[in-house]
Amino acid sequence: MELMAPSTLLFLLLTLLSLQSSSSSFTNGFSISAENPRDLILSQDKMFSAGFHKVGENAYCFAIWFTEPNDQNTTVVWMANRDHPVNGKRSTLSLQKTGNLVLTDANQFNVWATNTSSRNTVELVLNNDGNLILREGQNGAVLWQSFHYPKNTLLPGQILTRDTPLVSSRSETNHSSGFYKLFFDNDNLLRLLYDGVTVSSIYWPDPWLVSWEAGRTTYNGSRVAVLDVLGKFSTSDNFTATTSDYGRVLQRRLRLDYDGNIRVYSRDHEGQKWYVSWQAKAQPCKIHGICGPNSVCSNVRYSGRKCSCLPGFKIKNDSDLSYGCEPEFHLSCSKNESYFRLINHVEFFGYDFGYYPNFTYKQCEDMCSQLCNCVGFQYYFKKDTGHADCYPKSLLLNGYRSPAFDGAIYLKLPKGSSFSRYSDESIRKCPPRVIERSYVKRHEKVLVKVLLWLACVIAGIEVVGFSIVWSFLTITKKKSGVDQSYQLTPSGFRKFSYSELKKATNGFSHEIGRGGGGIVYKAELSDHRVAAVKRLNEANQGESEFLAEVSIIGRLNHMNLIEMWGYCAEGKHRLLVYEYMENGSLAENLISERLDWRKRYDIALGTARGLAYLHEECLEWILHCDIKPQNILLDSNYQPKVADFGLSKLRNRNDIKNLSFSTIKGTRGYMTPEWIFNLPITSKVDVYSYGIVVLEIITGKSPSMSIEIAEGAETHHGRLVTWVRKRMSKGLEMTSWVQEIIDPAVEGNYDINKMEILARVALDCVEEEKDVRPSMSQIVEMLQNPENYSQQ
Repeated sequence: MELMAPSTLLFLLLTLLSLQSSSSSFTNGFSISAENPRDLILSQDKMFSAGFHKVGENAYCFAIWFTEPNDQNTTVVWMANRDHPVNGKRSTLSLQKTGNLVLTDANQFNVWATNTSSRNTVELVLNNDGNLILREGQNGAVLWQSFHYPKNTLLPGQILTRDTPLVSSRSETNHSSGFYKLFFDNDNLLRLLYDGVTVSSIYWPDPWLVSWEAGRTTYNGSRVAVLDVLGKFSTSDNFTATTSDYGRVLQRRLRLDYDGNIRVYSRDHEGQKWYVSWQAKAQPCKIHGICGPNSVCSNVRYSGRKCSCLPGFKIKNDSDLSYGCEPEFHLSCSKNESYFRLINHVEFFGYDFGYYPNFTYKQCEDMCSQLCNCVGFQYYFKKDTGHADCYPKSLLLNGYRSPAFDGAIYLKLPKGSSFSRYSDESIRKCPPRVIERSYVKRHEKVLVKVLLWLACVIAGIEVVGFSIVWSFLTITKKKSGVDQSYQLTPSGFRKFSYSELKKATNGFSHEIGRGGGGIVYKAELSDHRVAAVKRLNEANQGESEFLAEVSIIGRLNHMNLIEMWGYCAEGKHRLLVYEYMENGSLAENLISERLDWRKRYDIALGTARGLAYLHEECLEWILHCDIKPQNILLDSNYQPKVADFGLSKLRNRNDIKNLSFSTIKGTRGYMTPEWIFNLPITSKVDVYSYGIVVLEIITGKSPSMSIEIAEGAETHHGRLVTWVRKRMSKGLEMTSWVQEIIDPAVEGNYDINKMEILARVALDCVEEEKDVRPSMSQIVEMLQNPENYSQQ
């Protein structure tokens, strides 16, 4: 008989090894090893894999993950032993003859088991939905399943119950149990809990809301939550959320991330990048415990979320900022040995000695001074009532900074101390876990070692080749533009059909506004909410621009930004559904002369807050690029909301050098010189346009209007900015130059000082040199505290 060639024999051996190590089901007596990366359990459709996943140097967990084409960036959805990784040597997962599935560390002791038993044949199967099940025979009773023991992830169809909370991982790289929990409480409500080392607190839904105010109901007995395959997350307490791509069958997963936020991730198929299609908290700094005690969370441009120690405090743990900061001083109980340092726009939620309404600053300071354990106090002045609230603090936890927050914290420090303002540190990742254990060595056959080594070499060559081909296909696909629109991830709204919106608008019959991008109609939705439906012009805004607007607005959450309720992308139709603003646009109100000086000042301040949020606080840095009175809408209380992001530029915070635009954006009269002279575009383009709008608010005159300007005996015509500057320069010798420029429609008495400050701020905004212009957060500070604004 002719002998086989060595290469043929090697091929058959490797094929046999591959067939033995990767399968969709196993029965009693099988085992897989941490030492062999090819030991895998695959779902029948190959979407999911189960096996040993490396979590650190010589540290492994038995896990389930989405199968990837190149084994990189593995997306884990379940782990058996995430808090007790096993050694990379001699560790095995085995299905015993008794029907018990056991994970053994270094061939010496068991670290995890299903604790099941059966006298019949038992089969281990990984289903196509990612559920690993242990059952008797092919169609027998299920003894155990991974869906009943979730960790930090829910897959579509997997049910979250009262007994199976989700617990976050410790960090992005440390998969052990973290500090955040998604669970059903005793009131049958689904909540998010920060369960720290020393304290714990609920932060979602907002803890100051009762159940019905948060849209929840306590009258349910099932206590279940589930994500369906179409992208709808629903719970028994009446909470419902739909993803931005709702209605499409995609790969999805809901995860309680290590930063305490719930997010749904979607993608079309393996190899594609996951994107966020829904999240519970729009402002990550309002998640409790994110930076630890005695520190402040803030969103910093280009670098993301930052944790800052308060003055007088230092970082407690360099490798993990969730431990917060510790004091570098000792406070005395003596009232005369301490003082209070003001830190504006910073709030610490909870841990108050009490709530003291209508307290003066002096009363609040005296109270905290007399309490030995008082570390500072929150002081919040309410402009609508003219009163202030006092909150003495026993602990400084859950701190965040926001230019939109009007209050301040007064920090208690020893007299004579001169600490720097902040100690800033970015969020750091924990180091990978390392497992170093001794184990009993055993003799191995040389032939097996050689075969395994050769198998690894050939497998490596295959992987490299496949990766090259896959990379080529991925690049080709990206160039062709396939599925690029689905990388855009708005959240918090639904997709409408065209027929729904046609019915809601009564056949698009009630027009309430129009512009270059399209026409806006009044509508009544099926749930009886009054809405504004913007029907976009086909020629002026294609699908990419439409999805850009949807993506941007869907992520925003601020009282001075328009709220988007949904959209329609059906055939050639592109429509956006917004909340309805009873008082129309600022442009309409300026013409109709309905605004007194207080409303005008508040509109300027509210608009500045909204733009400060866009530039400095939201998850991405956004330039509006078309600030004008037509895009500032007013609600029933004349509070402004910035609208129309059709010309927005979504800035990548990690790419500060890429500041170019392909075309000029904006409206003539409100456009900054940067557009005209093709200079780099920054957030200061919005500052300039805002300044023009404020001048229009004060004067009632359009920026494009020709205005007579007298210079000695001569008179010539100029623009609004020039006219106001001329009046201000002459005002040095006059009682008040503001009286010369203010809109005659402003009747009765008005605060001349405030209106003058508003005008000066506007003129600062329209400086031709962009670096001289203030930021929007600085403008908010000036208008909120006009007494501190220098007039020099």
